[in-house]
Amino acid sequence: METKLYNQDGGEIGTITLNDKLFGIEPKQAVVHQYVVNYLANRRQGTSSSKGRSEVRGGGAKPWRQKGTGRARAGTSRSPLWRGGGITFGPKPRTYGGNFPKKLKRLALLSAFSDKAQNENLRIVDKLQYSEIKTKSVATTLDKLGLQEKKCLILDEGANKNLILSVRNIPKAKYSRAPLANTYDIVDAEILVMTKAALEKAEEVFVK
Repeated sequence: METKLYNQDGGEIGTITLNDKLFGIEPKQAVVHQYVVNYLANRRQGTSSSKGRSEVRGGGAKPWRQKGTGRARAGTSRSPLWRGGGITFGPKPRTYGGNFPKKLKRLALLSAFSDKAQNENLRIVDKLQYSEIKTKSVATTLDKLGLQEKKCLILDEGANKNLILSVRNIPKAKYSRAPLANTYDIVDAEILVMTKAALEKAEEVFVK
C-alpha cells in the first residue's frame, strides 16, 4: 500500500510505501471495541466510598429501652434508617477494569492503524522540526495539511521538545511517541499524522 508523503509546509513531495502488516490487515472492529471498553474502564478511579452502620462513629448506646415506650425497637442511632446513620449498599473502592490479552491488544492496535490508512485518514509527513516552541507553527502546519478543524493525533519519535510543547495548546491536537501509541488515542482521533521517523519506529516495534 502506498500513500502520499508531505513536507512540513503541507506540500506533496512524493509517495511512501506502508507496511501491509501494520496498515494492510482487515480491521477487527469487535476487538477494537473490547479494547476501548477495557481501556476506559481501567481509567476509572473507583475511589468512591461510603460508611456502613458498623463504620459510622458513635451509636454504641441503645437510644431507648426495648419495651414500654410505644415506639419501635431501636438498638443503635447509626442504623441506615436514621439520619446520620450508615449507608445501605453504598459504594466501596473497587477496580472497574481488568487485564486484556496481549495478542488481542496488539490486534486492536494493528486494526486501528489499518483502519486509518484504508479510510485515508492517515497523513505521513517527512518531519516536524521547529526552531522554537510556538503553537502557531504547528497550527500552521496542520492548516496547510487541511487539518485545522480535525481532531489529530501526532506521532513522532526522538527528542523533539519544541513539537511536544507547541502541540499542548492546540485543543484538537495530541502528541505521542510512536512506540507509546495506544488504540484508544488512534481511534479517538479523526486523522493520524505520522512522521517518517514515527513510521519506521512503529514498524520496528509493532510488526513481528
